[in-house]
Amino acid sequence: MNEVLRSEYPRPDFVRKDWLSLNGTWEFSFDEEVYDRQIRVPFAYETELSGIHEKKSHELVWYRRKFTIPENMKGKQIIVHFGAVDYYCRIWVNDVMVKEHIGGQIGFSVNITDVIYPEGINTIRVQVKDDYSDLEMPRGKQFWEEESRSIFYTRTTGIWQSVWLEAVSIHRILQVHITPLLDEYAVRFEYELSEKDEQVLEAQINFQGTEMTGFHIITKGSKGSITIQINQAELNSWNFNEDLTWSPENPRLFDVRFKLFFANQLEDEVTSYFGMRKVSIDHGMFMLNNRPYYQKLLLDQGYWPESLLTAPSDEAFIRDIQLMKEMGFNGVRIHQKIEDPRFLYHADTMGLLVWGEIGNAYLYSKNYAKNMYQEWCEAVLRDYNHPCIVVWTPLNESWGIQEVRTNKLQEGHCNAMYHITKSLDSTRVVLDNDGWEHTCGDMLTIHDYEASRNVLEKRYETLENILKVAPCGRELYIPGWSYKDQPILVSECGGIDMHEQGSNGWGYSAAKTEEDFLKGYHDIVNTLMKAKLVQGFCYTQLMDVEQETNGLLTFDRRPKVSLYKIREINEGKN
Repeated sequence: MNEVLRSEYPRPDFVRKDWLSLNGTWEFSFDEEVYDRQIRVPFAYETELSGIHEKKSHELVWYRRKFTIPENMKGKQIIVHFGAVDYYCRIWVNDVMVKEHIGGQIGFSVNITDVIYPEGINTIRVQVKDDYSDLEMPRGKQFWEEESRSIFYTRTTGIWQSVWLEAVSIHRILQVHITPLLDEYAVRFEYELSEKDEQVLEAQINFQGTEMTGFHIITKGSKGSITIQINQAELNSWNFNEDLTWSPENPRLFDVRFKLFFANQLEDEVTSYFGMRKVSIDHGMFMLNNRPYYQKLLLDQGYWPESLLTAPSDEAFIRDIQLMKEMGFNGVRIHQKIEDPRFLYHADTMGLLVWGEIGNAYLYSKNYAKNMYQEWCEAVLRDYNHPCIVVWTPLNESWGIQEVRTNKLQEGHCNAMYHITKSLDSTRVVLDNDGWEHTCGDMLTIHDYEASRNVLEKRYETLENILKVAPCGRELYIPGWSYKDQPILVSECGGIDMHEQGSNGWGYSAAKTEEDFLKGYHDIVNTLMKAKLVQGFCYTQLMDVEQETNGLLTFDRRPKVSLYKIREINEGKN
């Protein structure tokens, strides 16, 4: 319990030097505020790594920990950050309530400067409420029953991402949204500052250690934007379209260092990065950097046996991405989860496309819709700068909108999730309702777990046949909406079960030997890749999760079959 896990900097796309991790041992209790246990943050009490490892549901849990302010952080504003707390929480610092927050998948921050003791011992307390009987709560794959079953898994209650302190000045950079403008050889920076005073904002942009360009502006107010051309003279020594763009094959990144000055004093310094990459749809084709790009994706639930939704280590993210790339995949659909920024950072640096998604609810209500809009908007804005994200997926398989075919409120919610995403981010592809019962999305995505090669060949042979597909008895479009030449992708397929003898598990089809598995995988993937109208697939799934044993890897990430042979199939060599 004394070992501090997940001690790396939690927000790698917006880095400051003065910070303190609060991960590690906290006092903890169920139901009443008695603190009779200890827990290892940021792992939920249901997990082995938490040190508690109990699955019984508790609607109320309590956390407490003491901390002191390090010397290098004294005299500054102190912000406490929570990566994610599921689901409703209240925060006290030195017995003063400083924050209430609703939403279990996205983080929040609060300035605690006025309530801390700079020279003494401070106490932070967290109360978390999590009513898993509430099916209107966005929750993803977390089951409302105590034992996982079918496609649903063990719950994650309370703090499940990193907690940390950060020291900042009164005059500081709140955020910078970075938009690469590939066709213009330029990049746009939209900044927001904490104060409206006249300040100087500087940025230095480097590429592979070479200074490319930058800017120096006097700000007028707390918000603004500036567009910078990438140095054309410098580009003469590079083939721009090949050597400076970001892609899974060549994940090249530009480094940025921001500095903020007030009254000739350096007040804030932040490092970030961006990738020059463009996502678009042109004449019904999905395009990456103005070229047609075939997406070979894996479905990733983002679970680990010892830690559930929280990665056990930063290296676990790296290992998962390495395994995906070794198997010849160029992307991942993070399923029913807003993933940790550390994963997105490694996808940026290692080269992996990501479909960003949020865990959905199961029943619709106006209160659900309000909470969903809030949390989803925060996720889109938080992760805007990551070049790896190419598709936003706000809804999945009509979860939360089960009556979308006949209920105008639910149809409106589906369309609103699409349009609100577009209003925040016009640079990426946005889906409406992934899998079936579409309305206005940028792509037609289909969930199809058919295993027969003959059936798949005929099904995806013509557009007429494709539009007749009805996964789980659900039509591809709801009344009033129809196909408008969007790119077609099979965004869930496969799910071949192969589990160890004597264990229980399930999939959408089954194999007993490696030979059978590879034949089944080939029949599905090779057929889809040969279908001229299909522009990508997402295989279910990366690894087994609890009772769902249809992964290419076991739950603890051991390959079930040869990774090389999977790669050969993905590359069309077998």
